[in-house]
Amino acid sequence: MSGLSLGAILEGQTSPNPTAPNTAATDPAAPKPTVDNDFVAKQFGPTCTLVGLEPLVGDFNGDGVEDIVIPARCKNPMMNEAEDDYVVLDPYDAFFGYSNPKITTQFSSEDLEHRGFCLLIIHGAGEQAWHSPKPMAKFLIVNTPFDKVYVKKLKVRKKPHTAIYVEESKESGLDSVLFWDGKKYRYEPMGGNLD
Repeated sequence: MSGLSLGAILEGQTSPNPTAPNTAATDPAAPKPTVDNDFVAKQFGPTCTLVGLEPLVGDFNGDGVEDIVIPARCKNPMMNEAEDDYVVLDPYDAFFGYSNPKITTQFSSEDLEHRGFCLLIIHGAGEQAWHSPKPMAKFLIVNTPFDKVYVKKLKVRKKPHTAIYVEESKESGLDSVLFWDGKKYRYEPMGGNLD
């Protein structure tokens, strides 16, 4: 974060409002996005597969078009970056001072259950949104720990934005948020549990 405090980045930030989540994330009547391993392989290559958590939709980049975040496991995130036209980002390690995913993807996690967990994000384009054959952008987020994924509003510079919240681990009860800053995804720890 190059010396900027959380308050400087998230000016006017209030506690996340757990009673006003994105309906696609929690409403059982809301249609669930249809995503399978074939879709994931087509968008991000054959080394990425679903991990059993529901994909969630929301307008993460604020352009009025529906986007999607897909929890997945990727064996080699850098391998298909050019061929499948996505960008690998490591906002978690960037928060702690080092963000080069070419190096941070080589670090071996001690947590075998979550090794290789990634968040696949597609910024939708046009009427087909994230289903579009040519989405606006695709991102593969590495190294952000998660057991659960939520979509909720976050105030950034006093304006509400749809953001991706993660429960980092059931044991720790720590939550964090990933949000689009206009150029890339940023990570911020949020503290206690959202439940």
